[in-house]
Amino acid sequence: MHVDFDYFYAQCEELRRPELRTRPVVVCVFSDRGGDSGAVATANYQARKYGVKSGMPIKFAKRKLEDIAEATFLPTDFEYYSEVSEAAMDIIRKHADIFEYVGRDEAYLDVTKKTEGEFARVPHLAQQLKNSIRSGVKLSSTVGASTNKLVSKIASDFKKPDGLTVVEPDKIESFLEPLPIKVIPGIGKKSEEKFHELGLETIADLKKLDVFALNGLFGRKTGTYIYNAARGIDEYPVSPRGDPIQYSRIVTLKQDTKDLESLSKDLERLCSDIHDAIVKDNLVFKSVGIQFVQEDLSNRTKSRMLKNPTSSLEELKKTAIQLLRESLEDQRLLVRRLGVKVSDFTEVSGQEDITNFF
Repeated sequence: MHVDFDYFYAQCEELRRPELRTRPVVVCVFSDRGGDSGAVATANYQARKYGVKSGMPIKFAKRKLEDIAEATFLPTDFEYYSEVSEAAMDIIRKHADIFEYVGRDEAYLDVTKKTEGEFARVPHLAQQLKNSIRSGVKLSSTVGASTNKLVSKIASDFKKPDGLTVVEPDKIESFLEPLPIKVIPGIGKKSEEKFHELGLETIADLKKLDVFALNGLFGRKTGTYIYNAARGIDEYPVSPRGDPIQYSRIVTLKQDTKDLESLSKDLERLCSDIHDAIVKDNLVFKSVGIQFVQEDLSNRTKSRMLKNPTSSLEELKKTAIQLLRESLEDQRLLVRRLGVKVSDFTEVSGQEDITNFF
């Protein structure tokens, strides 16, 4: 399965401001040049109806929505999006035999064991997954399922938003052939134009070219990939990501504050949450850090290296609270968001880490 969160950044903004759901919403990456310099990161479907697209210059997007009084343009808040994404990914992991994180808004799942290798079981499992994401983090998602990652990714883009497309093995050819060539991952605008010049529009048209012709146009590696992709051939397995560099959790406070007691309670909850993930992945850590996002949106961080690796929740809380206490000694601005992170991991081998027995 390939899971893709619908218009993710804009949907996250709708979560914290429900009144945005009826408006065109455009989330933008503003450049340092000021004004409307920058590009659209994503837009909700109300904005897309007016022709707003990802990657479009912000000033073009504003021009398309200039007559829509309720249109809303917002700056990206990647820390918040990561927070939502982590919660959603935790849900997705529970539905997978093998989980592969791709980015904040997408992941692959191998569900061969969970479905006992029967495609008849796939729609039910996929719908359960979508329902769990919606009930757990209030996100709508689209799922594509097939025998491989390539076709599943194409399928997840087939019915958006909130879609579900299952392509059974004997239906791959009939599913792919009517689709435009640009749905193949990696086919960019220049490649699409080259095919257009040759009078090729659909994947069925593309299959008229043999592998030697494609190699001549794009080189051996890319040409072979396109040849196989047009036939739904992809041998890459779903693979877990490499070891994490760090685990982090961050939360927006109910009220801006620099009160030690109030912040300590939030920090302890974050520590407990991150500790669950560490124990689940059988890791010990050696570095602990905390992060403030201040009322002016600037960042402060402070970290400490421990003497020995550990997976102890008490050690994590004690170190994080000490860092918090030290940071607040010279804290002038109120804290808007508070985060904790752990890093410098080692995998527990052999018997459990001794701290788990206490």
